[in-house]
Amino acid sequence: MVFNNILETIGKTPLIRLNNIVAHIPGTVYAKVEAFNPGLSAKDRIALHMIERAERLGKLKPGGTVVDATSGNTGFSLAMVSAIKGYRCVLTVTSKISDDKLNNLRAMGAEVILCPQNAKPDDPNSYYSMAKKLASEIPGAYYINQNYNLENSEAHYFSTGPEIWEQTQGKVTWIIGSTSTGGTLCGSARYLREQNPNVKVVGVDAYGSVLKKYHETGIYDEKEIYSYRIEGTGKNIIPANMDFKLIDRFVKVTDKDSALRARELARTEGLLVGYSSGAALQALEQLQDEIQEDDVVVLLFSDHGSKYTAKIFNDQWMREQGFMPEETPAPQTADSATV
Repeated sequence: MVFNNILETIGKTPLIRLNNIVAHIPGTVYAKVEAFNPGLSAKDRIALHMIERAERLGKLKPGGTVVDATSGNTGFSLAMVSAIKGYRCVLTVTSKISDDKLNNLRAMGAEVILCPQNAKPDDPNSYYSMAKKLASEIPGAYYINQNYNLENSEAHYFSTGPEIWEQTQGKVTWIIGSTSTGGTLCGSARYLREQNPNVKVVGVDAYGSVLKKYHETGIYDEKEIYSYRIEGTGKNIIPANMDFKLIDRFVKVTDKDSALRARELARTEGLLVGYSSGAALQALEQLQDEIQEDDVVVLLFSDHGSKYTAKIFNDQWMREQGFMPEETPAPQTADSATV
């Protein structure tokens, strides 16, 4: 196939059956592998959709600037779309971002501002506040605002959800995905629920995030917030794209389990996917007793593992986090002893 530019290759990602790693789980398990997008993540869909919507509404004009707060993937997709369309791209990120993601953002021409990882959302130094401030100060800037701009989930309602329905021939019974802005899971789930109200929707949350407790109690509890390592999973705010009415339940997973699952996916299924994909698989593991033989489970694998080679696919980093045991020196033999 021939395309006019890279943006035409966004979407229509494959649904890939998992085999070895889920052999002990009843039912059929598929992964919606968003790493097949040109920007290597599901965020390509929302970046293109929101920028083109802003263009149609006259909110973003030639020579303008795209601004947003990002954990990395949305930023890369925004930078990619901006490069094709000729926009300046200014992004705020937290210091938790991996070196791989940071370098990729800059390689795509984005201007990146690092903000403190633990700053509260209303802190002027938080990456949310900083993005809003920059958008108000830069002439011709358009603030994407992915957490609260409902065009985020709309992009998945119009693309990812219909693709999953078609690819499973309407047989999907579970959809499980990491929750951050909520756009990918909730946009897809809204479409699937319209086709079949019985589809079960599971949000994957991190320890250190407020989402699970908020879903269960309606209480935003700052005591739930603490530092964690999973990227693209969990929030310390309540995004507008997180439609809690669509989600049956949240499952919390640990940093360690999610990292080990992502590594296992590479070694058993040949899928080099990201940290949040490992989190989705770990959630399925924790739910395995509820899966039936005739179930069709779709896991949302949101991005590519190449974005995490300095972290979860780096043995030294894994040992520094306590996720892997320290290497034990080989016992010295007479032949190897130094005389």
